[in-house]
Amino acid sequence: MRIGYARVSTREQGASLDTQRAALVDSGCERVFEDTISGARSDRPGLAAARSHLRDGDALVVTRLDRLGRSMRDTVTTVAELSEDGVRLVLLDLGVDSATREGRLMIHILSAPAQQELETIQARTRAGLDHARANGRVGGRRPALSPAQRDAALAALAGGLSVRDVAAVHGVSRWTIARLRDAAAQGK
Repeated sequence: MRIGYARVSTREQGASLDTQRAALVDSGCERVFEDTISGARSDRPGLAAARSHLRDGDALVVTRLDRLGRSMRDTVTTVAELSEDGVRLVLLDLGVDSATREGRLMIHILSAPAQQELETIQARTRAGLDHARANGRVGGRRPALSPAQRDAALAALAGGLSVRDVAAVHGVSRWTIARLRDAAAQGK
């Protein structure tokens, strides 16, 4: 079964959606699912519906590769998931079909820049974290209470104040004080 997917970013691009729909139907798609939504949005109900109808051996047909994903990385992930499900991908503008050796090669070539981008981002992130650690900084959220405030909160709890009252005095949630109490009880 050939299932088509068309996407445009705004309602004003209705003509483009009509063009995509016509191309998908002309290519033999039995069903066409559509989204009128920004490609940057991760919730694309039309694509989700199309994918729910696809079975092993079916083909998902799109007019262009950029209609499929919100970013190159997202597109690569979607292509990999389709392949794992035994679904072919057909790109009408390039005449690419992942069922052929040439089609798979072309999709891999198109995917290479995304993989390069991902690895570059990961390397930069690791380098930044290593640099921060070397300078004595650790990631994560700052503690809600300073060491002096923690000591005062524990003393107030030991003096009989409730978790709720101690939290109100320090301007933090009850859960913060409860975690502090529990950690102190465990000797942390």
